[in-house]
Amino acid sequence: MPATAAIAVRDPWALVPSLGNLDAYINAVNRLPLLTAEEESTAARRLRDHGDLEAAGRLVLSHLRLVVSISRQYVGYGLPQGDLIQEGNVGLMKAVKRFDPDQGVRLVSYAMHWIKAEIHEYILKNWRMVKVATTKAQRKLFFNLRSMKHQLKSGQDDASTHRNTLTEGEVAHVARELNVKREDVLEMETRMSGGDVALEPQSDDDGESFAPIAYLADDSQEPTRVIEARLRDDLAGDGIQRALDVLDPRSRRIVEERWLRVNDDASGGMTLHELAAEYGVSAERIRQIEVAAMKKMKKALTETT
Repeated sequence: MPATAAIAVRDPWALVPSLGNLDAYINAVNRLPLLTAEEESTAARRLRDHGDLEAAGRLVLSHLRLVVSISRQYVGYGLPQGDLIQEGNVGLMKAVKRFDPDQGVRLVSYAMHWIKAEIHEYILKNWRMVKVATTKAQRKLFFNLRSMKHQLKSGQDDASTHRNTLTEGEVAHVARELNVKREDVLEMETRMSGGDVALEPQSDDDGESFAPIAYLADDSQEPTRVIEARLRDDLAGDGIQRALDVLDPRSRRIVEERWLRVNDDASGGMTLHELAAEYGVSAERIRQIEVAAMKKMKKALTETT
């Protein structure tokens, strides 16, 4: 059987092991034969004109080694290479589906864009919990800046190599080389240098941890607090007036003089002895009337709330 015919089987993917064993997978795809320009064009036309899935399989399998090669360029992002390959394979399949052999280019050139685009998207979604780039320009700057930082550090001494941030001169150099604003470089550098911070405490000992949730949360509009505030305002205003209305005139005056009267000289209301002298009773009797009045008011306030 010819080498190129080896991948023309009913289930071509059976020739490729699972990505669970990355070394075995890479060895297997590197042994898969490449298609000649004529074989590639024929397979692409069969797929385009007749929806031939076997032809699509041949095109994909013959370019799996390209995905492996491209994925190696992104292993420095701290993500598993197997995941990068898997995402790159998705991009390859998208390229195969859209490939037009009559455009005069080989599939390898056309597929590189789709493979990189899919890997880029995966990295941006998974490199950090919080996205560091959202617009197309930011995504482009993210990858270009990371690549240039690596180049700048490679020619420096150990002390400079371990420094993560860029100097003023390096920022100006990067901005000039990438044709972007200096402010854009600084902003992306800040995003890349910062790490994710958990909102909630990560330890069981709440007394030892102080997470952002403690100072970012705004509980002023929390329903129970809103209700409590309204009740408190009501009690301090109309509620007190309703409670006073249930008292007889003498009890009301005693409460007002003892608790609600504020004179200009800040001396407050009348004392128990002053009220006792006015009503011709003992100070103890005034105190008893005051206690009874306060209980009536408390009951009235409880019933209204």
